[in-house]
Amino acid sequence: ANYVRDSLVSRWIRTKHHQYAVNPKRVYYLSLEFLVGRSLQNTMINLGIQSSVDEALYQMGLDIEELEDLEEDAGLGNGGLGRLAACFLDSMATLGLAAYGYGLRYEYGIFAQKIVNGEQIEEPDDWLRFGNPWEKARPEYMLPIHFFGKVVDTPTGKKWIDTQVVFAMPYDSPVPGYQNNIVNTMRLWSAKSPVEFNLKFFNDGDYIQAVLDRNLAENITRVLYPNDNVFEGKELRLKQEYFMCSATLQDIVRRFKATKKGEPKTDFNNFPNKVALQLNDTHPALAIPELMRILMDIEGLSWEPAWNITVKTCAYTNHTVLPEALERWSVSLMSSILPRHMQIIYEINFLHLQEVQKRWPNDNARLKRMSLIEEDGDKRVNMAHLSIVGSHAVNGVARIHSDIIKNDLFRDFYELSPEKFQNKTNGITPRRWLLLCNPNLSDIIGERIGDNWITHLDELTNLNQLVNDQSFILDVQKVKQENKMKLAHWLESEYNVKINVNSMFDIQVKRIHEYKRQLLNCLHIITQYNRIKKNPDGEFVPRTVMIGGKAAPGYYMAKKIIKLINYVANVVNNDPVVGDRLKVLYLENYRVTFAEKIIPAADLSQQISTAGTEASGTGNMKFM
Repeated sequence: ANYVRDSLVSRWIRTKHHQYAVNPKRVYYLSLEFLVGRSLQNTMINLGIQSSVDEALYQMGLDIEELEDLEEDAGLGNGGLGRLAACFLDSMATLGLAAYGYGLRYEYGIFAQKIVNGEQIEEPDDWLRFGNPWEKARPEYMLPIHFFGKVVDTPTGKKWIDTQVVFAMPYDSPVPGYQNNIVNTMRLWSAKSPVEFNLKFFNDGDYIQAVLDRNLAENITRVLYPNDNVFEGKELRLKQEYFMCSATLQDIVRRFKATKKGEPKTDFNNFPNKVALQLNDTHPALAIPELMRILMDIEGLSWEPAWNITVKTCAYTNHTVLPEALERWSVSLMSSILPRHMQIIYEINFLHLQEVQKRWPNDNARLKRMSLIEEDGDKRVNMAHLSIVGSHAVNGVARIHSDIIKNDLFRDFYELSPEKFQNKTNGITPRRWLLLCNPNLSDIIGERIGDNWITHLDELTNLNQLVNDQSFILDVQKVKQENKMKLAHWLESEYNVKINVNSMFDIQVKRIHEYKRQLLNCLHIITQYNRIKKNPDGEFVPRTVMIGGKAAPGYYMAKKIIKLINYVANVVNNDPVVGDRLKVLYLENYRVTFAEKIIPAADLSQQISTAGTEASGTGNMKFM
């Protein structure tokens, strides 16, 4: 990994120097999740050095696959949201865009899943325990992040004072484009306490208090998605979101002001021409009031120009139509942790509702529906509404999903600003999900249509002309069988499970959630089992059903679904009447690296989410 990283460094430096010299518009992708997986093999492929490294290791008596298996998955995400972010970074680097990914460097990523007595047990995912060879700490860009305190009026405007400060330390990881000598950056922030150690407490014998303040501050980036079923978890989650937004915006403004060419450094009218902020769901929505705070309270702009700059700079991607997944933060909690931002949100809402009232006089029901502040019960800030009002573009992630947004979920906002709403169908990077994880299939495709599809995926449509080519069909079948045998061997070595490689591999791997309907799949398994039991001499296509995914720690029903699947598997797999005709496996601790082994071996991909609830889904694309 160190050798490959060193091969990246000169390209990384040249990319940065070129971007500063040309001063292009930069894309900043803000996401609380980046489900990167392993980086070694992907980096070697993108640099075009995989075969030479493989040969060199072979000469030394080493197996490259064994070395690759030593790398930890960077579990900085939970599902499709984080994997999409990682694919976008790969794609933007390959396209040569000046793009940055900004997120959090969680000390513990998504938990490691163990199945004990059929039930999910969460264990810490200590992915950094052996270090991370890809990252580079950048202490020279460490930034202060403020919480709590109060807001006072001064002759020059509002001032946020008496705050608690936590420092944000950036760690940079390279994102290489595919064989184009471009290396972009993913910058992840880690929380650092301003007070390393309280010697007085230690000398007085209070050893716990001596490090308590430091630990509390650094908890912000300790774990991905703290359990927000309790108040402390909610507070920590809100701190995480603001911590990422504040550090990122401060860093972006610093880079904008330091640019060598273009408009004068203090002319923020040019800011939207040089900066594009893409908000990956509502988690980074606080970037909107944070940018307003920086422009007004620090850079001295008045409200109207600051607001125009903010809206022109920000764009929002909606990822869900599920009401419980649309974030709403308690006004009392936000007022306590971020008092200045709550003031700004109230002002945004006031001006927004004035515009609504002007357009639809006397329509109080519409005013209530479109308010950023939900007044029923405990007052809450609707982060999706804030994201829409504060952005110049709002996109869904599939045509049907975008239509639902316009015609149902955010219909009122679409009627107010139809020009904002658009569709951007999700995608996946073919470098990882075909070239990397299915190299033999990539080879036979390349033999027939060339390798241009690696960067121009639409060229795969040229395979249509081979639909009746028996030689090609036989080659594809051979690759599929080899992939199935490879997966079977891996499952046997890792989980001590033997499976019939001539059976149909029926696979459903994704987050465990009621709307994704793993329960429906389980009922189908039971139905198949009952059919075999009723007709033991009948002819059935042998089927091995594999289900994998993690349930959120606080999601009771999802965890019960996992338990049910494992109990059903225990019955089916131990019935001699059924034999090899039906087997059920629960794939423990499903993750990106696991997906790279499972997906190429699949005969059937189960995509059975409740109609209208899956915004896009990218697992279906990986299986195609």
